[in-house]
Amino acid sequence: MPFRGRVCLFAKSRRERGMKVYFAHGKESGPWGSKIKRLALIARKEGLQVESIDYSDLPEADARVERLVKILRAEEETFLLVGSSMGAYVSLVASERVDAKGLFLLAPALYMSGYERQTHNSHCQHIEIVHGWSDDIIPASHSIKFAEEADCSLHLISGDHRLNSSLVAVERIFSQFLSSMREMSAL
Repeated sequence: MPFRGRVCLFAKSRRERGMKVYFAHGKESGPWGSKIKRLALIARKEGLQVESIDYSDLPEADARVERLVKILRAEEETFLLVGSSMGAYVSLVASERVDAKGLFLLAPALYMSGYERQTHNSHCQHIEIVHGWSDDIIPASHSIKFAEEADCSLHLISGDHRLNSSLVAVERIFSQFLSSMREMSAL
């Protein structure tokens, strides 16, 4: 006998459905490098969904931006963007075109020759940067310049471009970032 009653469907708000963290890897790494794996574990422990997009087939940063924007425009969940090096540039530039709730940027490749965007105007209200003092690929001064322009938090820590020797500090800062996002009622 077929069902003849009423069915009520309630659409959940973005907040009720949850939040995703989108990771963007650097130029020469992959979607599940050591930093992303460790930060993804922290995000999952906080109850967040995790995505890490593979950009290894796209050597150009701005082509990666287009891929990320296309994915994010189809996203129904609210999201945070986390990027390392070129991936940080990709996340930042994408955040100018989508509604990211927060940005966590590791050694961002900003103000680099060959990158289309040299000025940045993210609409994101919560941006944090982590950069190693001994970075010989992207000078820490680039992050200092951006942090001053964007009026955002900057953590200058011991470490080189990859920040592998400082992963415990990066994890601590990322945990604090997620906590502050929760306090802002974004999560």
